[in-house]
Amino acid sequence: MLSDVRQIAVQAGQRILDFYAQELPVDYKSDDSPLTHADRASHAYIVQALRALTPDIPVLSEESPEDEVAGRKGWATFWLVDPLDGTKEFVKKTTGQFTVNIALIEGNEATLGVVYVPVKGVTYFADAEGAFKQEGDAVPQPITARSVAEDAITVVASRDHAGAEVAAILDRLDEAGYAVESASMGSSLKFCLVAEGQADFYPRTVPTFEWDTAAAQAIVEAAGGRVATRDGERLVYNKDDIRNPSVFALGDPAFDWQRFVEQEVPS
Repeated sequence: MLSDVRQIAVQAGQRILDFYAQELPVDYKSDDSPLTHADRASHAYIVQALRALTPDIPVLSEESPEDEVAGRKGWATFWLVDPLDGTKEFVKKTTGQFTVNIALIEGNEATLGVVYVPVKGVTYFADAEGAFKQEGDAVPQPITARSVAEDAITVVASRDHAGAEVAAILDRLDEAGYAVESASMGSSLKFCLVAEGQADFYPRTVPTFEWDTAAAQAIVEAAGGRVATRDGERLVYNKDDIRNPSVFALGDPAFDWQRFVEQEVPS
């Protein structure tokens, strides 16, 4: 099934690229985030394709109507989709760092994940067999998260743009004697940097929704890493509130990241 889902993500990405070179009108949702024709086209294709692949498994997408979002609590297993993660990057047309994200949720866990980068033709994917990265038509290669070095750490964050709390985390790492390097990437690719051992720690303290994180979490965990909430518990799905709390992805589960994080959310 993972192979089929990968192909669905690739085909959805092609539909997004069909719009990428065009000047498109942009609508805005109630939270002021942009919505384009590309989002809608990707959503429609993925929902149709997943329903054909697994008729008994419902699909929840970022673009699903509110009644489906409300009805998800009765689902034991479902597909969770972000048809275009990084819409702002898509609209700006500067980095190409937007993705198609598809995850399978069983109970409250993301057990399968695909993150596809249409502009680069790169796919990250994972299930119980492990985590992999495929570039174009090349043979998929296994990816593994790495251990944190004793005196150096790479954090997916920017002191200037990630917010005051993340800047404070970077300062505490400095004070603890770590040589801190910053890595930058758009959308769910931030998690993928951790999964493939290019970064150690990704603190995400600004709001996300479950479809933003599910596919990437499956990849990080299959690569040996961990995705946790502020209290150190694993991030779970199909919560009463589909919004996530603060999220922290780390490649090395033994790293004591909590000592660098405020345990109370700053007011």
